[in-house]
Amino acid sequence: MVSIKIALFLLCLMGLALVFPSHAQNSHQDYINAHNSAHVAVGVGPVTWDNTVAAFAQNYANQRIGDCTMVHSGGGGKYGENIAGSSADLLGMDDVKMWVNEKANYDYKSNTCATGKVCGHYTQVVWHNSVCIGCAKLRCNNGGTFIGCNYAPPGNYVRQKP
Repeated sequence: MVSIKIALFLLCLMGLALVFPSHAQNSHQDYINAHNSAHVAVGVGPVTWDNTVAAFAQNYANQRIGDCTMVHSGGGGKYGENIAGSSADLLGMDDVKMWVNEKANYDYKSNTCATGKVCGHYTQVVWHNSVCIGCAKLRCNNGGTFIGCNYAPPGNYVRQKP
């Protein structure tokens, strides 16, 4: 299990040198720091930026530019995904904070969300096997903001804890 995590971590690092920078308005490091802060809080190893994952996130965000519709891409079957939007400008770190704030709705012992509450964004942020991230932000034609973060490998598997 540990050797798989190390191999995935190394693959993410190799991807950093092979691809061009993201077009997100916030720095890659801002997204990494926000995610890793949540990871440290629960004793999970760090994430790294992956330009391939970020390119997927940017491509999907570009599809939302017309209306900022909050619809998931489905991750192409290989990525986990969190999305956020606002009618005004939204910082990438703000969306990660919103997702992490769902921690209050999550009960680790029972691995469930509080009744009527959402916590799946939080569990994806801290998912222990999701070691690579890529995020994208854009301003939509309607003036809103669309932000998406993708995770490799994906998390949020039924009956598994993050």
